[in-house]
Amino acid sequence: MSNFEGDEFNLHTAPVGDEMGNGGDLTEDPVHDHRPRLLLMGLRRSGKSSIQKVVFHKMPANETLFLESTSKVVRENITSFVDFQVWDFPGQIDYFDPAFDSNVIFGEYGALIFVIDAQDDYIDALQRLHQTVTRACRVNPELTFEVFIHKVDALSDEYKIDTQRDIQQRTTDELADEGLESVPISFYLTSIYDHSIFEAFSKVIQKLIPQLPTLETLLNILCSNSGIEKAFLFDVNSKIYIATDSSPVDMQSYEICSDMIDVIIDLSEIYGRTNTYRLINDLCPNDKSQIPPAIANGENSTNYGVITETADEASSVIKLNNGMVLCLRGVNRFLALVCLLRADNYEKHGLIEYNFHCFKQAIAEVFDLKRRNADRFRQERLRMSGNPEDCTGG
Repeated sequence: MSNFEGDEFNLHTAPVGDEMGNGGDLTEDPVHDHRPRLLLMGLRRSGKSSIQKVVFHKMPANETLFLESTSKVVRENITSFVDFQVWDFPGQIDYFDPAFDSNVIFGEYGALIFVIDAQDDYIDALQRLHQTVTRACRVNPELTFEVFIHKVDALSDEYKIDTQRDIQQRTTDELADEGLESVPISFYLTSIYDHSIFEAFSKVIQKLIPQLPTLETLLNILCSNSGIEKAFLFDVNSKIYIATDSSPVDMQSYEICSDMIDVIIDLSEIYGRTNTYRLINDLCPNDKSQIPPAIANGENSTNYGVITETADEASSVIKLNNGMVLCLRGVNRFLALVCLLRADNYEKHGLIEYNFHCFKQAIAEVFDLKRRNADRFRQERLRMSGNPEDCTGG
């Protein structure tokens, strides 16, 4: 998820119609971009923007205290193994007002993430959640619904469980009264001060990956043939794992594997050539005096992390004092494989390296198939939009 692109726009019915009526570029139109969407919704000050900044911009959690309240709908494009959009909706906006087009907001494939502040009285939030789910599922029955019970870091374990049980029971009962008991909703306890928010986003993103069964099968084969206890396929910058093997996820194992990503990123920023370096050389290969100041100073880095030229060749081994070994291997410029195995099994590191090479080739084939399908889908959309020249030239 290396590329980030932010924008603010409105979703009123009239401007959208005018834009398309004037022949706007379908591929650049944020409303008609058919990438999966993550719709961040909830009441004001529930923590939506903080979640977004921590997960996708690597902002330290304590700095989110100074974020201003969101006043407009903000859209971000995230590019990685799965390309998707994040739409951040201000809590004060009534997106079911007739002035807004519900089909534009909820009509695309994706997930609706509703954030509830667990430290506040959540009765109003539950009412808003109920309204949102009932109306959104009528517009798009394929939409998945996720509830982040947020800011639980200050709550006791017993209170967390009671709060989740109460919110889940109230939500289920209200939807059952509407005849919507079959609508699948997942609930997560989250906080930006620990790994729970990354774990929750990992579960959400995995539902949007059509290749997930293939990835899990490849990881299972790798683990069974290499003596690996647990394996995660991470997006390097966000620390979201897009797949893992079929063995149960132990939170402690996930946390230590996730922390290893931070170590590699920090070292890569010091010793690796970053995307800013590549951009400078692409723009001004011969005369560095022509480099725009914003790029030279790194101010163009609106994405949330740094990808190095050697990311796909990254390799690291950390031996733990409990007899386990952490092993990281770069898969491509987006993904890294982090494995946990016993030190005895790592003695066969030649076999492990060979198996990883096979795994890396298989992932490359999955990527290639995904790219070809995306190109075919894009050409079909351009053909349907009446732009055959763009289709043949792409």
